[in-house]
Amino acid sequence: MAVSIEDIKKLRNMTGAGMMDCKSALAETNGDIDAAIEIIRKKGQAVAAKRQDRSASEGCVLSAVKPGFGAIVALKCETDFVARNSSFVQLTKDILEVAMNNNAKTTEELMGLMIGDRTVAEKITDEIGKTGEKMELGAYECIEAPTVAAYDHLGNKLATIVGLTAEGVDAAVGREVAMQVAAMNPIAANREDVPAEIVEQELKIGREKAREEGKPEAILDKIAEGRLGKFYKESVLMEQEYHRDAKLTVAQYLDSEVKGMKVTTFKRVNLNAD
Repeated sequence: MAVSIEDIKKLRNMTGAGMMDCKSALAETNGDIDAAIEIIRKKGQAVAAKRQDRSASEGCVLSAVKPGFGAIVALKCETDFVARNSSFVQLTKDILEVAMNNNAKTTEELMGLMIGDRTVAEKITDEIGKTGEKMELGAYECIEAPTVAAYDHLGNKLATIVGLTAEGVDAAVGREVAMQVAAMNPIAANREDVPAEIVEQELKIGREKAREEGKPEAILDKIAEGRLGKFYKESVLMEQEYHRDAKLTVAQYLDSEVKGMKVTTFKRVNLNAD
């Protein structure tokens, strides 16, 4: 049977698939819209299976916050062309929205949540069918804290969220700390949060370097401790120089805004190399 342009447009609006794909699916199903939708979805599954061994290094990273909760979603694809496509960006936004609405705690939980009549996992597969590129949920991070602040860097490749100990913090203050995390890439919020193996490695490096410099064995540990302190100042968020004013640490900046306020934790997702 002949396929009408109206039906092709209707199917395209419902699925987002290309005009020729819609025409072919309608022709195969004798104009049955529901059956054509199923064909298009199966095509997406087939494409996804074929692209499994491909690398998805581009994508879109977005964050959102609400009282007590914040999240980052990174939807990945193969090319920057697709990453900048409005349909792909909108899907990232839709996944983030459903994560926020449901306070999703894990990637597995998020993938099973519904966007309309499709799960997140199914929506990603549908998008693969439209573009022909491998796609995957590259990262999902969330934080619960009295206040959560966020920062999305221009270009949708880098986003951060930061948990603060005080409630009702001015959004601009939280955003400054989230920007600090984006720019300075700390490894932990506080020195107590630095993994023990990293601390031990830094002490070992400090002792070896001091030994190479000819320092006496009796003071190697003291020198290593001093160098560890410098490492903390460069790598621990609360001890870093505040990016707006090098005379302040991040801890001092936060204390100046809300007495005793601290960072509980942070998350940083970056698709580019640091």
